[in-house]
Amino acid sequence: MIYTFERERESGIIFVTARLDSEYKLKMAFDTAASRTTFDFNALHVAGYPVREITETSAIETANGIVKVGVFEVDSISALGHTKSKMKVQVYDFLAHGILSDYEGVLGIDFFDNTKFCVDMIEQTFQFLKQGGYRHTIKICPHCSTTSPANAKFCMECATKL
Repeated sequence: MIYTFERERESGIIFVTARLDSEYKLKMAFDTAASRTTFDFNALHVAGYPVREITETSAIETANGIVKVGVFEVDSISALGHTKSKMKVQVYDFLAHGILSDYEGVLGIDFFDNTKFCVDMIEQTFQFLKQGGYRHTIKICPHCSTTSPANAKFCMECATKL
């Protein structure tokens, strides 16, 4: 599968839309340097997860130093044509750690376990190869990160021209 993307001009971050439990739409930063997918505490709380009951913890190294995070299992996460069920993710309160962002988490490389993929920064595409070599092309809206069919001229979510 091939997905096009645009990087945010100021930060260079690649944003994608993820769905938590096929219901909650979240803006996630795609980060190949992140070993594990991480959610803002508040995003999981709004989605109805009992994040105050986290019993497993871990420590991660961030740009701001070592941070203690909770480890939590979510029912499912979908993004870029992939779905992972019963996935363990990290969770911590972005605001409490001084992170003011317009995204709800980081999509780490653990989301793509057992998947062959390539991020082409020249062509600005994600390419995902599954068994049998099946490929499918869609577009990702540069405004809201929603995916649309490859032949779409406008985003189905916000009507931005693609």
